[in-house]
Amino acid sequence: MLPYGRQSISEADIEAVAQVLRGDWLTTGPAVDQFEETISKLAGNHPAVSCTSGTAALHIAYAAIGVEPGDEVITTPMTFVATASGASILGAKVVFADVELDTGLLDPAAVEAALSPRTRVIAAVDYAGHPADYDAFRPLADSVGAVLLDDAAHSIGATYHDRPVGDLADLTTFSFFPTKMVTTAEGGAVVSRNAELAQRAREFHFIGLVRDPQRFRIPDQGAWHQEVHAFGLNYRLSDVACALGMSQLARLAQFKARRAELTARYNDALKDIAGLRTPVQRSDVDPAWHLYPVRILDGRRREVFDKLRAAGIGVQVNYMPVYWHPVYQDLGYKQGMCPNAEQFFSEEISLPLFPDLTNEQQDQVIDALAEALQ
Repeated sequence: MLPYGRQSISEADIEAVAQVLRGDWLTTGPAVDQFEETISKLAGNHPAVSCTSGTAALHIAYAAIGVEPGDEVITTPMTFVATASGASILGAKVVFADVELDTGLLDPAAVEAALSPRTRVIAAVDYAGHPADYDAFRPLADSVGAVLLDDAAHSIGATYHDRPVGDLADLTTFSFFPTKMVTTAEGGAVVSRNAELAQRAREFHFIGLVRDPQRFRIPDQGAWHQEVHAFGLNYRLSDVACALGMSQLARLAQFKARRAELTARYNDALKDIAGLRTPVQRSDVDPAWHLYPVRILDGRRREVFDKLRAAGIGVQVNYMPVYWHPVYQDLGYKQGMCPNAEQFFSEEISLPLFPDLTNEQQDQVIDALAEALQ
């Protein structure tokens, strides 16, 4: 079965990990610092905190903001559940705003309609690696004093109006899962444009530990002393994972270019096939294509999906609207809330897209899709 996404691991990646395993530090060591510094440079030179997953990154971000019961978090339903559940776990009410039907991205007009005095966060998602419209979201967030969050699990290396992802929102979260642009096996990161939020994110991911003597509340202790001022969790990423991440980041431009090349080949080959829509790209965006989401029209998505799987093409669907999950249904959310998202979901199939996908394999996908649509 040809997968829809997979990691690209080189001998250099393996050696980078082996060097850490031979050394003195398996965690909380120099590889972590180096990895975070590199992420910071990629993301507009803002402080970066590495962590154990993209899901952890979202939890850290919401905790750093101070999200609590009574707060509202506006986000998209066209995402993995963690974008919303990270806020729900902290007691916030998640308000789902609809998406643009052509891109699947959070719609600024829908966000504006959902604003309230209780809005604490607007959380956009760079679906498929295409940055959302942050210039439209910024004044909306500012109008109610909300924090703007970019769930950039799909989009490291992308730009919007020539600005890098990481520099577009107050807080940005990344994922380094194996199918993403670069991988640490499991891993993530939080980037903050605000120094106070960055400090709170770092302490939350480090079990809440404070190690700055100027902030100690218990004075006159020895060099061993550390304190916890607010509860946190152990979300630290290891040196082993960061060594893999550093090696992967050295090939980020190569990965991004190959994904763009494969996307262009798909666009050209599929443009005249009836019953199909290919992804949209805005003119002010340079995406980092994590997914290649096609739209199967005329109610044929399930049929075409099953035919492709039967042909050995491991397509996927990204995503079921978050509020369809039983955990949100049990909280009172109903189907029909976001019609565009539901239509997008009913039509979407993600075709195989990863750097090691060969042109010959891609041609097999294209031929199988054309045959399934006949």
